[in-house]
Amino acid sequence: MRTAHSLWSTVLRHSCRYAALAAVALALLPVGHAVGAGNGPGGNEGVDDRGALRLLTTIPVPVSVVNNTAGALYSFDIGWVDQATETYYLADRSNRAVDIVDAKTNAFLGQVDATPSFAGVSPPATSPGPNGVVTGGHCLFVTDAPSRVVSFNTTSFPPTQVSDVHTATLTPNRADELAYDPQDKLLLVINNADTPPFGTFITVNPASCALTQPTAANKITFDAAHGVDATNGAEQPVWDPVTGTFFLSIPQIGATVSHGGVVRIAPNGTGGVFGVDFCGPAGLAVGPSPDLLIGCNKVFDTMGNVWNPIGTVPAAPKDVILDVKTGKTTDVPGVGAGDEVWYNAGDNKYYATGSGSPFRPLPAATAKGSTPLGVIDAEDETLVQLVPTYNVPAGAGHPAGTAHSVAANAHNNHVFVPLAANNVFPDCVTGCIAVFFRPPKVE
Repeated sequence: MRTAHSLWSTVLRHSCRYAALAAVALALLPVGHAVGAGNGPGGNEGVDDRGALRLLTTIPVPVSVVNNTAGALYSFDIGWVDQATETYYLADRSNRAVDIVDAKTNAFLGQVDATPSFAGVSPPATSPGPNGVVTGGHCLFVTDAPSRVVSFNTTSFPPTQVSDVHTATLTPNRADELAYDPQDKLLLVINNADTPPFGTFITVNPASCALTQPTAANKITFDAAHGVDATNGAEQPVWDPVTGTFFLSIPQIGATVSHGGVVRIAPNGTGGVFGVDFCGPAGLAVGPSPDLLIGCNKVFDTMGNVWNPIGTVPAAPKDVILDVKTGKTTDVPGVGAGDEVWYNAGDNKYYATGSGSPFRPLPAATAKGSTPLGVIDAEDETLVQLVPTYNVPAGAGHPAGTAHSVAANAHNNHVFVPLAANNVFPDCVTGCIAVFFRPPKVE
């Protein structure tokens, strides 16, 4: 097992400052029309390309009579599509389960809990579960509270639980998002709610799916003493097979609210930081090499301050594309803020949640209604469409349910967005997974 020694030997702080803020937020885009030089017949988003994303179906999520105290799906976290088996997995806190869907046919296959059971919707907010999900071969890895990582073998159905370990420092807080490196047979698991936040390398046996209990030598601490002063948690890690490294989004570095970054983490723990401003990096997705899409979780205004919904300065929502080879960043105005983002190789598009978008219903604590999912062209690096999803505020016996999770099946371009219980989308009164679809290319 490699250890996390000599951390952050080269810290490239503030390497990629933006030239300017976006001037205005984009309005809802016309269906099938692009922003930028690629629009029009024969262009990248014209009649020769795929059509607009549209709702294909909704998949009702069964309510567990044993585990679900609210009577519906409200709380969930990360979704994941295993491209090899075309299976969609969702971290479903309301039902204390991982929901499993056939991503080819959109059939709901079942739910799997852990032993002991996942934490579910448990106060305080720093200790729910399940949280993150990722696959590697026939192994399914799921994070939970307290500081817990569970592995399953998916060769049987329902998947069989194999391991139950904890991150390098056992705290009451959750182990949150995670990524898997199949080359080194390592998970990188993030404890986002601890102060300071930290990551843990966990060794995987890919044949059995067994996890090795990590030690302090496997821990990476994100603080000033270790080179990355993460002052507002740590978010999504991803594994990039081209560079052979992990990357991790950091919402805020140091005392400046507008300054965050993406950390590069080699399997031996060394790395550096790409500075990313006016964003609050959260979601992260590996796109066409050498690009990453950064999902921003904070909206700033055109003056560079955190946007005030009742103020007079316009919002400037955006996500950011980072070239990890050169450090160049490209703003994608008009989308965000959200959580999970996804790259779909099937249509060369990024999908970015907008649960915290300025277009969402406000005030967020009491309002419910449509909020946009962004579709970004990975070639042109522009926003091409905003698609309605749905936010639900907290209510009696349940937390808020926000459209902050997205994953796609590259084989059929089905895009999965779980939605909290509502009577707007069909078959979603007790919660559902909305399936969106981009039609095939016109020949």
